[in-house]
This record gives sequence, C-alpha cells and structure tokens, in this order.
Amino acid sequence: MCILESERLILRPPRPWDVPGMAVWLGDPDVSRMLARIPHPYTEEHAEEFLALPPDGRHVFAVERKADGLFLGMAGLHPAEGGGAPYELGYWLGKPFWGQGYATETVARILAYAFDHMGWAAVLAGWFADTPASGHVQAKLGGRHAGSRLRFCAARNAEVLCHDMLLTRADFLRKQAA
Repeated sequence: MCILESERLILRPPRPWDVPGMAVWLGDPDVSRMLARIPHPYTEEHAEEFLALPPDGRHVFAVERKADGLFLGMAGLHPAEGGGAPYELGYWLGKPFWGQGYATETVARILAYAFDHMGWAAVLAGWFADTPASGHVQAKLGGRHAGSRLRFCAARNAEVLCHDMLLTRADFLRKQAA
C-alpha cells in the first residue's frame, strides 16, 4: 500500500506501534459512538485484531501529523454494503484533533486517492444524525445526501439514524476548483 501526503499529514499503512494510540483515541466514548463498527470499550486487543485482518479489498491508512509524527487517527476505504458505490469511506480522529481541519484534509486526500489512483467514479460515506461535523466535512468535499437509514452502532449497541452521502469524482473536483 502506498503512502499519501497532504499539507500537514502523512497517511500511511498502520503499524503495530499505532495500537496504543488506537486504544486511547477509540477508547473515548465520544469517538467510538460516531463509528458503526467500533465497540466500546475499545482495547489494545481490539486494535491488534483489526491490524491483523487480511486486506480483503480494504485500503486503510494511519493518519500521522507531519510536524511531530503524532498518530491522530485512521481513515480508509472498504467494500460497501449495498448499492450506490463499490466502496465506503470511513475515518476517525482522536478528540484532541477535532476542529482543526484535519478531518477535511484527511478525507480530501483519501478521495483524491480513490478517484485519481484507483479510478473510481464514486464513494459512499455516512454520518450519524447526532454527529453533524462529519456531515459538514463530507458536504464540503462534494458529498450529496443519498438517503437516511437506521444503522447499527456497536459502541451504542443500538440502531442509530445514519445519513448516507455519495461523493463523486465530478462533485469532488468541482469543490476543489471552487
């Protein structure tokens, strides 16, 4: 897998030394409750199991800050469940890194990779109704509402209203040019 760079970030393959950071950042219920597949509490064992999974079509990147090499979170693309696009975008950052533009920078770089390197025309993403900041990130980058549904959230052990977004190459390029 390749290494991607943006102005402030390096997106690289996850490594074993990311495990403690994953456990700390995903162990925060404010982070885990925003993600469909992450249980709470989240432990180092969960992180190790995740890193040991075979790729199975997934493109997973650790998000690292260039300035100091600090692990901020993860992002990636995995085969989507259902229709609309073949891949779904997922991303998370530790709470101390929210509100600093890192999520937008991360998602923009992942989308550029999906559209330019992989040649995909569209990617799906979603956000829970009580996490509108994620929806703003996706909309900023050209995401369009593609429906809403109940989606299981492992950390909450409940079905939660999720807004699906379709991010197309054409809309992404239009937003980048604006």
